Formats: sequence, structure tokens, C-alpha cells
Amino acid sequence: MNAFVNSSRLIPAMAVPEGAGVTVYRTIGAPTLRNYDPFLLLDHISSDNPDDYIAGFPAHPHRGFSTFTYMIDGHMEHQDSMGNSGDLGPGSAQWMKAASGIIHSEMPKQDNGLMRGFQLWINLPAAYKMDHPEYQEFSADAFPVVETPDYSMKVLIGNIGNAKAPIVDNLTEVVYLDVTVKPGKRFHHAFPVGSRSFVYVFEGTGQGNGENIPTHSLVIPDTEDNVFDFIAGPDGARMVVASGKPIDEPIVRYGPFVMNTREQIDQTMRDYQSNDFVRNRAWVKRDH
Repeated sequence: MNAFVNSSRLIPAMAVPEGAGVTVYRTIGAPTLRNYDPFLLLDHISSDNPDDYIAGFPAHPHRGFSTFTYMIDGHMEHQDSMGNSGDLGPGSAQWMKAASGIIHSEMPKQDNGLMRGFQLWINLPAAYKMDHPEYQEFSADAFPVVETPDYSMKVLIGNIGNAKAPIVDNLTEVVYLDVTVKPGKRFHHAFPVGSRSFVYVFEGTGQGNGENIPTHSLVIPDTEDNVFDFIAGPDGARMVVASGKPIDEPIVRYGPFVMNTREQIDQTMRDYQSNDFVRNRAWVKRDH
């Protein structure tokens, strides 16, 4: 398949083993698209077979970036080395600013076998990489939903018009939407000028900017006005629609550590190996 299609770049998801053997479907962060500033990784968990995910993601570290986890079906219990814990249920989401360092685990809880969700990694500017870590965690009903005759749009980060999500990213101005388009109907979206944007179709199919888009595909609009114009197929479609302001700084990455120089990565490794990794307790904001 040609990765470039007229006014969009199309990237099929790649199955990747993570954690204790969980299969995730990766687009950003895969060999085809290593980084997409400010985004570092987009993983899609989707399975109705508990053997695919029940081993979960045992304790592992992060430093230098933020993660956004959005659950669609099933549950994800999480806890960290500082005593914070929680349970992300269907429709809920968490913004975790790892910054100077967090060691945490994410373990799925079976819910009629079905587990679906997303994790997006967002880079932090150099000046904020060693900030205190923070959590923002909200249940499904905390997020506004915009309904139109053609589509519904859940606003998870940022704002669209008067619909404002409880999670706000002031550093990279991320906007993150869950959009469901009815069969044969249209969704037209103009991304902020100067932003990096993407669309990931995870249910159904359709035409985006005039090109066919299959299920489990990431689309990067490549139009001069940064617009995505989508017509859903006969079964409708559901997609993640996101954008963010690029940081334009060097990225040096070693697994779950993302810094600006090799020396900083080496220091991070020393901190982790000497048990000097977690320096500050995370601050937690919840709606419950």
C-alpha cells in the first residue's frame, strides 16, 4: 500500500506486544512513524479474548512526557509506587504527567471479555520534563458530548466551541475527540493552524479528504488548511480525532524515557538503577 494518498498520509496499525505480553495496535511510535511532534506513541487495545490482555502492564517507569489513557470498554486498574491508585471504567480517562518520574502499573479487569481503549504519549517541553508528576482522572459523565444530526463528538481534552473537557493541556494545546459518524453522513473538522493533527478510525470505514480509509488506520491530513472532511461508509464509523502544538526540540528516547539529550537519558538510567528515580509524590485530581 502506498502510504501517501493525495491529501493525506495513511498508516495502518501494527500489532505490537507490550507489558506482560498484551497485544496493542500501534501507529504513532511504530517504524512507519517514530514520532509526530508533540505525539510520541498511539496504542489501541482492542480484544474480546482475555488471553490477549489479562497479563496487563506490570510496574514500569516513565519520565519526560505525559500519557493519556481513554477506556471505551472494560476496566483498567492502576497504581504507582507513591500509593496512588484508581480504576478507569468504560468512558473514563486519565491524564498522567510523568515528568520527573513515575513507576506505575496498569492491570486490566475483565468485563464480559471485552477490552478496548487507547493510550497516547505526549512529549513535554524541556523546561517541564523534571516537573512534579500529576494525575488528572475523570469518569465518563465528566466529558461533554456534542450531538448533531450527522455525528456525535465526545470532547476529552481541550475544547470545541462551548464544549470544554475537564482535562486541559496548556503546554502543547492538545485537543482529543471521540467522534461517531452515522452511516453515509459527513464529519468536517478544521484543525488549529500550526498544529499537528491525526485521525484514527477504529470502527467502520469511510472516505477522508476523498480517499478510502479502512478500519484501524491512522490518517494525517496533508491539506494546506489542515482540514479533515470525512464521509462514513454504510456501517458508519468511529474515530479518534486529535491535534497538538509541536514542541520543536530534540527527542532522545530510550524505552519509557523521553528526554532531549543522551546525557539526560544516561542520568535517568542511573537514577532508576540507584532507586533515586521517583523524587516527588504525584498530585491527583479526580471528579470522584
